[in-house]
Amino acid sequence: MKTKGAILRNPGEKWQIEEFELGDPVAGEVQVKLVSSGLCHSDHHLRTGDSPAPMPVLGGHEGAGVVTKVGPGVTNLKEGDHVVTAFIPACGVCDPCSRGDQNFCDEGARLLTGLSIADDTHRAHTTDGQGLTQMCLLGTFAPYITVNQASLVKIEEDIPLQAAALLGCGVATGWGSAVEIGGTHAGDIVVVVGVGGVGINSVQGAAAAGARIVAAVDPVPFKRQMAEKMGATHTFESMEEALPVLGEISWGKMANTTILTVGEIDGSMIQPALSLTGKGGQVIVTGMGNFSSMDAQMNLFELTLLQKRVQGAIFGGASPRTQVPTLLNEYRAGKLNLSDLVTNTYRLDQINEAYDDMLEGNNIRGMIVYGDDDY
Repeated sequence: MKTKGAILRNPGEKWQIEEFELGDPVAGEVQVKLVSSGLCHSDHHLRTGDSPAPMPVLGGHEGAGVVTKVGPGVTNLKEGDHVVTAFIPACGVCDPCSRGDQNFCDEGARLLTGLSIADDTHRAHTTDGQGLTQMCLLGTFAPYITVNQASLVKIEEDIPLQAAALLGCGVATGWGSAVEIGGTHAGDIVVVVGVGGVGINSVQGAAAAGARIVAAVDPVPFKRQMAEKMGATHTFESMEEALPVLGEISWGKMANTTILTVGEIDGSMIQPALSLTGKGGQVIVTGMGNFSSMDAQMNLFELTLLQKRVQGAIFGGASPRTQVPTLLNEYRAGKLNLSDLVTNTYRLDQINEAYDDMLEGNNIRGMIVYGDDDY
């Protein structure tokens, strides 16, 4: 079928809205009519060149919609099902999936290749026949996607699809960084550095887990205000500003966990985060940096003698097929706020304006909402 999407031809260029050809599902695949797509900073890393991917790229990896076609061999989804995209596929049979570590699924090695899980070919092509790399095997900056069933999680129909899109990346990654891999317990002290579409959910998760202090760090006043609404007990403009105050209010204990959820991680951020972290504590690195960056500064004396940890996290350290239903239950229980996460909505042809707003700090999360004229 012919449809349209936001395509990046080369790093450094703007997203272009182009018509392209989307193939029908083959074995193990389904086609989905999307309602919305979140605008994540990870897609901007394609534009800056920080994330390597074969060009051209069809962007987007955070979406929700309704299954419209089902390929051969698909048994867990049918036409009409409501689904959320998961930016990490979960095949269910590889070694990591068998251990319950779906966020390590072996099929994740394909995320930036553009080659489908089913047959190592492209499911999307430009009008002149060139293969399109679907970001994270998804490409949600288009009203229709054809993807492997491993990249979708079925959800109940009582959940608003527009808001549900955020579960596939920002909400699950942020919440999990605090609750799953972060292991926040009642009475803990948690610092979240960077209050965007991921960090705001680390704030929510830490608060829901019973943290005594949830300190949010962000230079943008609007984001600090939103963090307070979502459960932050204290807010700061910078890690340097937070350091003496956190020492005072924690009686010198400092944080059990400091979570780095800034849009672009730099190696110079690790040591300030470690300084905010107490003995035996951990720094969770959730934000993405340049794929070629090898430089991280930290005091190794402090790292050893205070037994601190620096821990990476993908999908919040959780498994998509368990985390998404868990978060839906938190939403139903009133512990997860989805309605206030989206600051502004955009049409597909406003995508460059939307990313300008993200970079200027105007959004917690921007979202593309598809209209009748997009289908």
